[in-house]
Amino acid sequence: MQRCPSVTPSPVKVDTVQQRWMEWLYELERSASSSDPLQSLIYRLVGHRRKKVLAVMARRSGFTISAIVDHLGLSKATVRRCSSLYEAGGLDALLGRKERPRKADDEAFRAALYGLLHEPPSLSGYNRTTWKMIDLKNTLVTRGFTASDDVIREALRKTGFRWRSAKVVLTSTDPEYRQKLQRVQDILSRLDENELFFSIDEFGPFAVKAKPGKILAAPGVSPSVPQWQKSKGWLIATAALELSHNRVTHFYSQAKNTTEMIRMAETLLSEYSTARALYLSWDAASWHLSKQLLAFVEKNNVRTDGFPRIELVPLPASAQFLNVIESVFSGMARAIIHNSDYSSVDAAKLAIDRYFEERNRYYADNPKPAGNKIWGKERTEAAFNPANNCKDPAYR
Repeated sequence: MQRCPSVTPSPVKVDTVQQRWMEWLYELERSASSSDPLQSLIYRLVGHRRKKVLAVMARRSGFTISAIVDHLGLSKATVRRCSSLYEAGGLDALLGRKERPRKADDEAFRAALYGLLHEPPSLSGYNRTTWKMIDLKNTLVTRGFTASDDVIREALRKTGFRWRSAKVVLTSTDPEYRQKLQRVQDILSRLDENELFFSIDEFGPFAVKAKPGKILAAPGVSPSVPQWQKSKGWLIATAALELSHNRVTHFYSQAKNTTEMIRMAETLLSEYSTARALYLSWDAASWHLSKQLLAFVEKNNVRTDGFPRIELVPLPASAQFLNVIESVFSGMARAIIHNSDYSSVDAAKLAIDRYFEERNRYYADNPKPAGNKIWGKERTEAAFNPANNCKDPAYR
């Protein structure tokens, strides 16, 4: 029987390659001051990174891939990849480390976390009024998101949330939170072109006087606001944000009551008279769902003169963070209320009128639904999203 020839390298050939490799390394040591960036770098690297540089240099010196594999203990694929990376992008590509995506920056994880914070813990089976870290972590696991305590804390830090805020702002106490939230989301998901959804609330009352705020001050100047000062008057701005076109309708009120809500409904009926239906969404304040208001809505909906039908879409109790217009109010406060000192109530109204006029003009020229563009200094996207925190206590 004929025997196959052996493919094992001869001892003489192995010794030759070994001797050449040793001479090559010796020559590298002798010329350590070379201007070659690779050669000057190998003496500052250790471990696997040093082997990658040596692999590239060895290939440039004519060594076969098999010889490099034998002497450096790398795989053939690694040697080929090192050469390709260096040829394509130099040292940065060869030695650069890929930035691993951080779990705390994952949008799906963050949305799940913030949506969970907005729910009372009792909906997840915990007999508590506020969330604990272990409860958050365990609930996220049941929803398909595994995360450590540190990852959850990092995600909270990056949005400015703190545990103290969760007790006051982030948690709704409404036992029907999910049902009411689902109703709003269902309406928004099937909204026709001739149906409009409005987020409505009141800004104020606030006194017209010198207001504190950040200011660009000259060296040695410490801006201050008198603790005791005479008010020049006060005002309440009642406003509605139409989500499809990002348009604000507003007027000034003397009180927060049902009469002003009916006035807003009448204003919207007149302004959007060609629409088929108007959905009015506001928080759970008593004057937003009074018998008088419900009677007005019922009377409007039986009219046959072509006016739009009105449907009320109340938000869950203690869920101001879901009221989209709160985001617009926070941006307005940062822009024209904080650090202001208007001479009169009329001057303050003029500034507010101009702010909303410029905002409406911008979105008329650049049509975008609420949420696709943040206007001015609005704290968060003006979009209905259970992961949003539209109400900013620092600017209300």
